[in-house]
Amino acid sequence: MANQPTILDVVRSWYILTELTGIELFVADLKALEAYVGYFYYLSKLWARPLPEVYDPQEVADYFSCRPHVVALRLIEVVGSFASAAIRIRTSGIRTVYMSNVDNDVDMNISQYKFGIVLKQTMLNLGPTFIKVGQSLATRPDIIGSEISKALSELHDQIPPFPRSVAMKIIEEELGPVEACFSSISEEPVAAASYGQVYRGTTLDGFDVAVKVQRPNLRHIVVRDIYILRLGLKLLQKVAKRKSDLCLYADELGKGLVGELDYTLEAANALEFMEAHSAFTFIRVPKALPHLTRKRVLTMEWMDGDNPNDLISISNEELIDHDSKYPASQIRDARRRLLDLVNNGVEAALVQLLETGLLHADPHPGNLRYTSSGQIGFLDFGLLCRMEKKHQFAMLESILHIVYGDWASLVHALSDMDVVRPGTSIQRVTMDLEDALGEVEFKDGIPDVKFSGVLGKIWSVALKHHMRMPPYYTLVLRSLASLEGKCHMPIPFVLKIPFVSCLS
Repeated sequence: MANQPTILDVVRSWYILTELTGIELFVADLKALEAYVGYFYYLSKLWARPLPEVYDPQEVADYFSCRPHVVALRLIEVVGSFASAAIRIRTSGIRTVYMSNVDNDVDMNISQYKFGIVLKQTMLNLGPTFIKVGQSLATRPDIIGSEISKALSELHDQIPPFPRSVAMKIIEEELGPVEACFSSISEEPVAAASYGQVYRGTTLDGFDVAVKVQRPNLRHIVVRDIYILRLGLKLLQKVAKRKSDLCLYADELGKGLVGELDYTLEAANALEFMEAHSAFTFIRVPKALPHLTRKRVLTMEWMDGDNPNDLISISNEELIDHDSKYPASQIRDARRRLLDLVNNGVEAALVQLLETGLLHADPHPGNLRYTSSGQIGFLDFGLLCRMEKKHQFAMLESILHIVYGDWASLVHALSDMDVVRPGTSIQRVTMDLEDALGEVEFKDGIPDVKFSGVLGKIWSVALKHHMRMPPYYTLVLRSLASLEGKCHMPIPFVLKIPFVSCLS
C-alpha cells in the first residue's frame, strides 16, 4: 500500500488544470468522485480478504496492516503480562530472602521453582503460541535449570480444556453428526494440549480411537503472534545492525505452527513416518483414520502406554522409603522400563537422523509412550523434519569431528550442511571454534561431550560469522535437544553404537 497514490494526489491531478469551463469542472468532480469510490472499494477488498490458509509473510502483513488495533491490543497484553510477571518474580524473591532460614541451595531451588511457576502461568495466560515456547523450554533442564523445567513441564498436563459442547460442534461441522461417526466418545478429554484436546472414542465398527479436536479460532491467534514476533525481530535486526534477515526465523516458525493447524497434513505425516520406520520393530506409530479426519478433527488408533514423566516420577521414589506410595517392585519395574525407553529413544533418534532422514520434530514427554511390548510410541505428527542424504552424511561427519575435536573438519562439514555461508573465512571460523570449544576431555576412554554445551558455543560462533540456519537444521536441533533434555545425557554418544552401522 506504500506505493499506492493517495486520494489527494488523484484529486490534485484533476484540479491542477487552469481556466476550466463549468462543464470541465463538472467532469473533473465526477472523476474525483470516481477516484474516491475506487479507493474505498480497494480498502473494502483489503478488509474483506480473509486470513490466508497457508502462511505467507506478505499476505499476513497485508491482513494485519488493515487491523492495527488488533496488533496494538495484543502487544499491550503481552507487555503487560510479562511486566506483571516481573513484578511478581521480584516480590517473590524479596520475600524469599527475608523469610529464609534454610540452606542456601534449598533456598535457591525454591526461588527457581517460584520463578518457573510465574513463568508457566504467564505462558498459559498468553495462549497457544507462548505455551508452545514454554513446552520447548521445559525439555531443557540442562539450560534453564531443573526446578524451572519442573514448573514449566506442567504446561504439558495443566492446560485447561475448552467446553465439550464447543468440541462436539466442531466435530459436527467437520464430520457430520457425532453419533453417525462414533458409537461412543468420552465425556471429558483425556488430554488437553496447546492446539487441541483429545477424547477417547469408539468407531461404529468397534475400533478404539483418539479423537483430537482443534481449539476454536486458533489460526487467527497463532498467525497474529507470529506477525508480532516478526515485527519484533525486524526491529531487533535494525537495532543490532545484523546483516542476516532475522525475520526468516519467524517465517519458518510460522510455516511450522500454521502447518500444524491442518490435521489432514498431520495424518499424512503420521502415515509417512510409519512407512519410513516400519522396518524398526521398536518404533510404534498409531494409524490415522482418513475418513474420520478433517482440518480441525484428527482420528487415530488409540495407543496404550506409559508417559515418560510418570515413569520418572515413580523411579525417583526411594526403595528404602517406607512412606513411599509405590511398592518396591513397582519402582524397580518403572526404572527398568524407563531405561529401556531411553535406550529405544536414543536408537530411534539415531535411526531418524542417520538412516531414514525423517525426524519427529517435537518428541517431548507428552508425545512419547512406552508400550507394554517394549516399543517406543510416537504421537503428534504436526511437525516433521525431512533431511536430504547429503545433509545426513554431513551431520554424521560433524558429530564425529566434535567427538575428536577436529574443528577444521567440523567447519567443512557445516559448509556441506549449508550452515556456513559461501565466502566465509574458513580459517577464522576454525580459530574461533578452537578458542570456544578447546580440547575434548575423555572419561574411561570415551569422549565426554555434552550436546547442549557444544551447541551453545557453536551458536555463539555462528552468530559472530553470520551463519545461517537451514529449516531442516533448526528442526533437527529442536528434536535432539528435546530428547537430550529429557534423558539428561548427550544423545549422540549415550549408546556405544558404531555410527556407520546406522547407514548400512
